[in-house]
Amino acid sequence: MVRKRNLLVIIGLSAGVLLALSACGAGKTPTPIVIRETVEAPTTSQAPVEIPFLDKWTASAHADSSAEAFNHWNEDDPAEIPTTCAKCHSTPGYQDFLGIDGTAAGTVDNAASIGTVITCVACHNDATRAMTSVTMPSGLEITNLGPEARCIQCHQGRESTVSVNAALDKVGVGEDTVSADLGFINVHYLAAGATKYGAMAEGGYQYAGKSYDVNFAHVDGVNSCVTCHDMHSLELRIGTCSTCHTNVATAEDTKNIRMNGSLEDYDGDGNVTEGIAMELQGLQEKLYAAIQDYASQVAESPIAYDGNSYPYFFIDTNNNGNVDTDEGQVPNAFKSWTPRLVKATYNYQFSLKDPGAFAHNGKYVIELLTDSIDDLNSALKDPVDMAGTHRIDAGHFAGSEEAFRHWDADGEVPGSCSRCHSGEGLPLFLEQGVSINQPVSNGMQCANCHNAMPEFTRYAPETISFPSGAQLGFENTDANLCIACHQGRESTVSVNRAITNSGASDDQVSDQLRFINSHYFPAGATLFGDDAKGAYEYAGKTYNGRFQHVPALNNCVACHDAHTLEVQVDKCAACHTGVTDVESTMTIRASKSEGIDYDGDGNATEGIGQEVATMKDALYAAIQTYAKSRLNAPIAYNPDAYPYFFADTNGNGTVDTDEANAGNSYANWSPRLLRAAYNLQWVQKDPGAFAHNGKYIMQVLYDSIKDVGGSTAGMTRP
Repeated sequence: MVRKRNLLVIIGLSAGVLLALSACGAGKTPTPIVIRETVEAPTTSQAPVEIPFLDKWTASAHADSSAEAFNHWNEDDPAEIPTTCAKCHSTPGYQDFLGIDGTAAGTVDNAASIGTVITCVACHNDATRAMTSVTMPSGLEITNLGPEARCIQCHQGRESTVSVNAALDKVGVGEDTVSADLGFINVHYLAAGATKYGAMAEGGYQYAGKSYDVNFAHVDGVNSCVTCHDMHSLELRIGTCSTCHTNVATAEDTKNIRMNGSLEDYDGDGNVTEGIAMELQGLQEKLYAAIQDYASQVAESPIAYDGNSYPYFFIDTNNNGNVDTDEGQVPNAFKSWTPRLVKATYNYQFSLKDPGAFAHNGKYVIELLTDSIDDLNSALKDPVDMAGTHRIDAGHFAGSEEAFRHWDADGEVPGSCSRCHSGEGLPLFLEQGVSINQPVSNGMQCANCHNAMPEFTRYAPETISFPSGAQLGFENTDANLCIACHQGRESTVSVNRAITNSGASDDQVSDQLRFINSHYFPAGATLFGDDAKGAYEYAGKTYNGRFQHVPALNNCVACHDAHTLEVQVDKCAACHTGVTDVESTMTIRASKSEGIDYDGDGNATEGIGQEVATMKDALYAAIQTYAKSRLNAPIAYNPDAYPYFFADTNGNGTVDTDEANAGNSYANWSPRLLRAAYNLQWVQKDPGAFAHNGKYIMQVLYDSIKDVGGSTAGMTRP
């Protein structure tokens, strides 16, 4: 006979049973936490009721009743966990935060009894099931979360850039001024969520004027706490890692992981094959050396660090560089703090107290460590050697750079930009032929080009649509993935359309005209020349089409490494003797160009890159002469300052600091000036134009110089 009844399952720590609370301090009797379930009462022939995942949980850190995390307050008076700590160091505190104990949600109203750990009911309840957002110490609210929200509520640290700046602003002393009102600021422990969300959460100290990676997006399906860690044992899901990382068999092996998007030598030790964890370790060692040098030289008090002894930084009384037993005591805590030192030590601790930082968001931490060293070095007589180090990756993977950070304030990348500036835009375009708004990202991901993992097969588009409307492609479809983005965003067609719509004659200034920016690195359109019509092609002129190099080196991926993007110079050197680096490729001159002085400087043996450079300078000079003499509106150009062309208010021919702002953008455009300026920008924004299609580019430059009234005497149009 089976009958139903209510069964109280006591969750706690007594031997053999999962208990919520163990005995408290003297005179205190904790209230047990219970899960009330309706279950089938077992008969003598039925197995006893089992709590799911009990064995995993029992062996986890969340259940370790001997850990400092659950015993720190045992000797306090009163012996209780204060409201500032209870949320993450006890089940009652977490329930208080959730509001399921009847108090207000979002705050901890009452101290919690000691003797508790993190039990089933902390995470399994109606409030956590409905939780989709987390507010970080910086004030950022991360939304649209899944089950990982339960993890990040605690694994977020307790400080941020915001709180560090607030503490420094309150004291208000110079960067290198020692103040008794300053002290070490500890981010707290295992702040994995803050690491993962990078610049969004501002968990590390982010230096003013620097840009940082945001949320680290791994791959679809393996992109959150609970997809990488077992949510009960907390252990890494090693089997998931080894699906792609075939050399990973243990958690320790993950330290050796290094993806093809991380090919720089970050710590400058000459090793670009070691795991990202080792790169972090190398930078941590450099930062610690800089901290010690700075403390001795600037703060004039030797410092040493012990990550296992609070408050971590101590006076190095014997100046041996270590925290000896007699030094690692609270009374010997380091006291000579300056704002610069507070920032650097905060980041040092941040990088160490998340032991999985290399996996959670390694590039963000690399940026923090590098910037901390650089900042300390600025105050040192003998800076720590940073030769050979790298803060960022090659362009596709440089998540901290403007190409991916431009839309942070907007919260998403618009559809007009997302194809090439987000982690999800290109696959959608290749599969559906459309572009929509996408989340901001840390640069490109494996899935931008690879349509299946772990096979790492690639999308294979046969042709790509160019801004002119042309459908073009390489025989090697891998290279077509490159030109899907490296094609510019304008063309002869769009420039002519703008001029026609303005109704202006060639030398008539029109307020309907504005500078048209070709966009950046339009190498594909340069290479296809007249077929793509990327640069402005003048009516009545003929232009070279696709540049055909030798068959084995005739597309993007044949000449550039697909991941580092670097020119494979050794392939160039096989035929072009004397080529040893990228710079020397500018000296290359094919036999068909021998004896021809394209730029009119009298040198018919210099490289095509050098010919192009001279012609580009000549075009800029002609543009300035035309604007001043014909339009009576001097112009100056700065390729690094948007919108690039500015009114030259003092007539000195350069863009001065006070001129380089959007309010001073050049506004006196005539069709003739627009065409020439467009081509100047095109050549500037394709720094490899001389190699991609040198003769096409020289045709474009020659015609631009001539049309805008410059001298082409001595020049030869290819």
